[in-house]
Amino acid sequence: MLGLAQSAELLSLSPPGWGGNLVRGLLNSLQIAFGAFGMGLVIGLFGAYGKLYGGPILRDLLAVYTTVIRAVPELVLILILYYLGSDLINKVSEAMGYGRVEISGVVAGIWVLGVVQGAYSIEVLRGAIQAVPPGQIEAARAFGMPPLMLMRRVTIPAMMSFATPGLANLWLIATKDTALLAIVGFSELTLETRQAAASTRAYFTFFLAAGVLYLIVTLFSQVIFGRIERWARRGQPSLRGGPR
Repeated sequence: MLGLAQSAELLSLSPPGWGGNLVRGLLNSLQIAFGAFGMGLVIGLFGAYGKLYGGPILRDLLAVYTTVIRAVPELVLILILYYLGSDLINKVSEAMGYGRVEISGVVAGIWVLGVVQGAYSIEVLRGAIQAVPPGQIEAARAFGMPPLMLMRRVTIPAMMSFATPGLANLWLIATKDTALLAIVGFSELTLETRQAAASTRAYFTFFLAAGVLYLIVTLFSQVIFGRIERWARRGQPSLRGGPR
């Protein structure tokens, strides 16, 4: 095991330290996690409404989507979606007379993880929508609110307190799932850590540092989502029976 001085030198931000590489990998991971989480929220919101209020065909298609995505291991899904999506885009490009397309690793990572996040978000948001007291929605309809206004002004604000804990878990899953993108060669935190450890043979030092970075992201995320949940529950009775 390396001493503290040697470990500090290896983890320094400037060469010959590898700290800058780890920070760059962390930023890449967060960039993909933010994009995938946002894409998953959009899919989840409209998918949840489709499952609850859509026609039979739409509900069946969404049921197949959520079932398949949640049944297949995420590593397998990433390989399928990454290579299948890249192949389809290049075939379409070649059929239209263009050359092969160089797909951005960030875009590909967001697309792959966003599809996975969407399936889980649908179920989280569907349960949150169902938890909204029906009287609130009926009252809004009685006032003649159109569907989009009802969703924006009544359903989404009312369901946030029910959805936030599940969405917080999905965000943390998104940050961890970025590590799986190392298998397709994207330079996120895990791949940068592996390269640094392989070059220096200081495996314990670098993987411990990566674990600490993930822990910092998790702790910071818990603080943020805790504040969001308190905001969403403002005015609601607490478990002790009084208003928050």
